[in-house]
Amino acid sequence: MSQVRTLLVGTGSEVALDTATNLSNATVIRVINLSGADATVSVAKSTTTGYASTATVTLPDDRVEFFEKGPNDIISASSSNVKGMKVGFTG
Repeated sequence: MSQVRTLLVGTGSEVALDTATNLSNATVIRVINLSGADATVSVAKSTTTGYASTATVTLPDDRVEFFEKGPNDIISASSSNVKGMKVGFTG
C-alpha cells in the first residue's frame, strides 16, 4: 500500500488569491478558505492570445482543497482570505 504525502514546493508563505497568479508556474495548489463565508476560486487557462475557459467553483469556509492547473494557467479567488501555496505530491 502506497502512502501519498503533500510536499511544499517553492519558498515563502501562502499568498492571498484575490489577485490572479500562476504561483510560480505551480501545477498543484493547496487552497484554504479562511474568509468566514463561502468564496469562489477560479482557474483560467493560458492561451496564445491571453486567458480563456475560466472554471469557477465555490469553496466553503474553513475548507482545504487541492487544485491542478497548467503551469501558465492562473488561479484567483473572491477574497483575500483565500490563500494558496504551491505543493506537490509523492506516493
